[in-house]
Amino acid sequence: MVQLTVNGQTHDIEAEPDMPLLWVLREQIGLTGTKFGCGIALCGACTVHIDGVATRSCVMPLSAIGAEQKIVTIEGLSPDGSHPVQKAWLALDVPQCGYCQTGMIMAVASLLETNPTPSDDDIDAEITNICRCGTYNRVRAAIHMAADGKAG
Repeated sequence: MVQLTVNGQTHDIEAEPDMPLLWVLREQIGLTGTKFGCGIALCGACTVHIDGVATRSCVMPLSAIGAEQKIVTIEGLSPDGSHPVQKAWLALDVPQCGYCQTGMIMAVASLLETNPTPSDDDIDAEITNICRCGTYNRVRAAIHMAADGKAG
């Protein structure tokens, strides 16, 4: 039995130690906003925050997470959609199919916590999530909008 704190709530989890956090979140806790994409930490669809750090949950084994660590999923980022990144995403109609967007939003929110005014080079270096629809220009514009506080 392992205790996890997810979105401010404590959960007692019974699972194998090597079970990826992604599947614990989706199948045991019922938070399906975090998506499965590649399963090898390349695409970023599964990005969550662990103690504020963007983390690819598809390869994060349950055994690597301590009871004191705080996990935040897209559902916990802002339950009412009022996070500046979420507002910018809506204002600029960033998603096309939308599948990768929860992971992208989580990665961007983490970036802006550590670098509130990222340059294009900073964005390129830090936001390595893959968008099959190719909405990267809108993603970049939304990141700048959220950073500038113009998302409303």
